[in-house]
Amino acid sequence: MTSSCLIAIDGSEPSARAVDHAITDAASRKQCPHLYLVNVQPALSSNVTRFIDTQTVDDFQRETGEQDLAVAKAKLTAAGLTFSTHILVGEAAPSIVDFAKQKGCDVIVMGAHGFGSVVGLFMGSVTVKVVHLSPVPVLLVK
Repeated sequence: MTSSCLIAIDGSEPSARAVDHAITDAASRKQCPHLYLVNVQPALSSNVTRFIDTQTVDDFQRETGEQDLAVAKAKLTAAGLTFSTHILVGEAAPSIVDFAKQKGCDVIVMGAHGFGSVVGLFMGSVTVKVVHLSPVPVLLVK
């Protein structure tokens, strides 16, 4: 049975380091896990969507997601790894966890943004929320 790994990508340097970790990990295995690159775009409020048509909003979220995924896609392609990309819309932490459950992922890999645990709790850190919500292991890469 092939394993699978969700790599949460937000376009930041920590998420790029998470990709680097996944590349190193994949190279050490006999069989490469299936890699899901997941980017979550925030849903826009109804105050915004009342004045902008749905297609424009969808295009904006897709384009922003593609920009966030670009470095990760380039790194995985250069490493010769197979992956799929997914741009989700909604609240980041539950979206990541729900996707991991739906796809049967064995692990979620995320970049740690360097906030202390107390600061993370007060700031509503996506990473902290994913750790609390996830039924599968979450690997934080600093």
